[in-house]
Amino acid sequence: MPTQSTLWRSGQDGYHTYRIPALVTTTAGTVLAFCEGRRDSRHDHGDINLLVRRSEDNGETWSEPRVAVAGGGETAGNPAPVVDRTTGRIWLPFVRNDPLGTVERVVRRESWRHPYMTFSDDDGLTWADPIDVKDQVMDPAWTWYAFGPGHSIQLASGRLLIPCNHMPRSGQSRDDVPFRSVVVYSDDAGASWHIGAAAADGTDESIAVELDDGSLYLNSRNELDTKRRVATRSSDGGQTFGPSEIDEALIEPRCQGSALRLDDAPGGASWVVFSNPASTVRERMTVRYSADRARTWSTGRVLHPGPSAYSDLCHLPDGRLGCLYEAGDDVPYERLTWAQFDPAWLTEPDA
Repeated sequence: MPTQSTLWRSGQDGYHTYRIPALVTTTAGTVLAFCEGRRDSRHDHGDINLLVRRSEDNGETWSEPRVAVAGGGETAGNPAPVVDRTTGRIWLPFVRNDPLGTVERVVRRESWRHPYMTFSDDDGLTWADPIDVKDQVMDPAWTWYAFGPGHSIQLASGRLLIPCNHMPRSGQSRDDVPFRSVVVYSDDAGASWHIGAAAADGTDESIAVELDDGSLYLNSRNELDTKRRVATRSSDGGQTFGPSEIDEALIEPRCQGSALRLDDAPGGASWVVFSNPASTVRERMTVRYSADRARTWSTGRVLHPGPSAYSDLCHLPDGRLGCLYEAGDDVPYERLTWAQFDPAWLTEPDA
């Protein structure tokens, strides 16, 4: 059975709401948990800091929260961290926007929203001054832009790959400009970054997995309101994608989800593990697995049956999995809950 605890509770420590979880495990075995600390409201814009907590014991205990990136009255959000396994450096892509930067204002170019990166070379204790990467990863025609959110990945080739989403042009409202998932990547340990392939119109926040056959699987939020996730695949590390296909098994309420590859799954199999609120509204945080490269899925195990929304998954050094997710009793944004569980739990029938 999973063990669960609260890492952040909204209303505490000077923040109105904590949202947008992200997780990585460093080369030293430290688990880093990130989130947005929203000072004044639950809104996606405003005075927002990026926070981090560290665990050096498989998520059993955690450091006090620290500010990884200060918003300074603006918004610093959408964490999408990735660990370079060669150098040990932890990259933290994020976006900044002015405190009035709603999607509607950004798509009309009335507000700005730009991508940045910072990094840590001391296992997440301190973070470098942010680097503006707009000219590298954002086409000038694009308006809205977001990393992840949730963890990014390093491919077997060494490529650092970050799932993103964007709006490809300006418009009068979000209704007349499609969201579109896209990936950006670096082949030189973060010295330079490049725009990769995009998925179909109507895809949005996404998560990437390199499968055991070397192909890339991109799983995206669906803005077309079919109440199902969308997936696409690449055989060239995100340079091109095949057709985007609705996954009828992955029910979703237009929300973010997380996925990762697990090579030491029960029975020696390679799995893709996936988490999201498996409902037509934001509730029922569920974790599933696929043993056939994300073609079919298990029924799933429920971490929290009540209101829930965004989540992220990570590997723990002791072989278990971790999940940090938004949850509540009345609304999904009351707390960020940390869950640890053995992968074998996923094979058991849900109660």
